[in-house]
Amino acid sequence: MTSEATEASLKAAFFDYRRSICEDFPMKLIDSYGPNPRVVRMFIAEKGITVPTVEVDLMGGECQGEAYKAINPTGTSPSFELDDGRVFAEAVTICEYLEELYPEPALIGATPEDRAWNRMWVRRVELLISEHMYNGFRYGVAKDHFKDRFYLIPEAAEGLIEKARRARQWLDGLMDGRDFIAGDQITLADIVLFCCCDFVKDTGPQPLDTDLPNLQPWYERMLARPSATASIHPLAEKYGWVA
Repeated sequence: MTSEATEASLKAAFFDYRRSICEDFPMKLIDSYGPNPRVVRMFIAEKGITVPTVEVDLMGGECQGEAYKAINPTGTSPSFELDDGRVFAEAVTICEYLEELYPEPALIGATPEDRAWNRMWVRRVELLISEHMYNGFRYGVAKDHFKDRFYLIPEAAEGLIEKARRARQWLDGLMDGRDFIAGDQITLADIVLFCCCDFVKDTGPQPLDTDLPNLQPWYERMLARPSATASIHPLAEKYGWVA
């Protein structure tokens, strides 16, 4: 069997499995425990919408299986399945799609100018802060869990954690007079950074920045939002990390 035929077979098997769970096969979030899936859950909660969801066992390695990788080759979560069976991934991309379907309340922007501004901040948060925090976690305290899933650089963990810490200090300085990262209203950038900080704070060497005059009150504001509680996965208590 060719590789293309094998991939098609795996995809068919995956969709048959999902149809057995949900007969009418609507669009759905393929969800799991983890901070990136939580971004989408919190975004959905802020929107006040309901999205059908099916669960994959991220911690048990289901996302690394052939059937899942046939629809999301990165083996990461979350993914999103459309009515026609197409699947796309990445938390920010899924949120962008949901914003197109449900534009109110606007969490990315109601105008082209607002969307450009807020996307800039999402990009800055991911490139300068959250990705370094996550990799500091993966390469450091969680390296035994991830060693068979990703190529790890353990010697980089400490430097990445410090790089992210300095970037948070930089962001703190830019937030004078703002309640949220991009301005006076919550946006996707806030959700992305909050879910990251709320997760890594319990994992070891990346505690909350209680000394930062703008980010610490920002974190408390985010934590107080109903969506912060609503988006916590049931497995958070089992694993001890909020996600």
